[in-house]
Amino acid sequence: MTALTTIEDLEAIYGLPGPSSTLKELDHLNGEYAAVITASPFAALATVGPEGLDCSPRGDAGQVVRIADARTLLMPDRRGNNRADSLRNIVRDPRVALLFLIPGSGSTLRVNGRAELRTDKSLLEAFHMEGKPPRCVIVIAIDTVFFQCARAVIRADLWNPEKHVDPARLPSAGQMLSAASAGVQGGADYDAEWPARAAASMW
Repeated sequence: MTALTTIEDLEAIYGLPGPSSTLKELDHLNGEYAAVITASPFAALATVGPEGLDCSPRGDAGQVVRIADARTLLMPDRRGNNRADSLRNIVRDPRVALLFLIPGSGSTLRVNGRAELRTDKSLLEAFHMEGKPPRCVIVIAIDTVFFQCARAVIRADLWNPEKHVDPARLPSAGQMLSAASAGVQGGADYDAEWPARAAASMW
């Protein structure tokens, strides 16, 4: 096995990016990039902290983040499992990255920036859903933003219903939890209770 360990090793194989790969990178949102973000209900949020890296799924009704201005995004922190891995990272290292996906579209959008957690009453109230506010809002200052070409989504055939995997063929959450905890938690009861638990804690 031959390892690539330097930038020179990489450039010897991949060369340098062409103009379209570099000219697309901005330090702010233009109208086109803003339109993509507004249409996106889902993003992957990457953070870094002393314990290492984290990447968590983020989704919301309508758009997953709101645009405050051309250099600022707002993401509500909705209910979850209370691990707060992303939030623990952000309070110690503000660097974040977002990858936006839009069902049906091949193009994705990437944002790199710096985040802080805010609990301003007006911010929380602006993100009420079914009468419930988020516990905090992640405010992201954009450093760079650019679109990613559709090759990965096309190769994965991601939005083709005929290629969707039947969830029944996969381990359930209860099965995975039971296996990971050596049977201490999880199992069939966990799966049976999940729909009601999720409905009561969605927002």
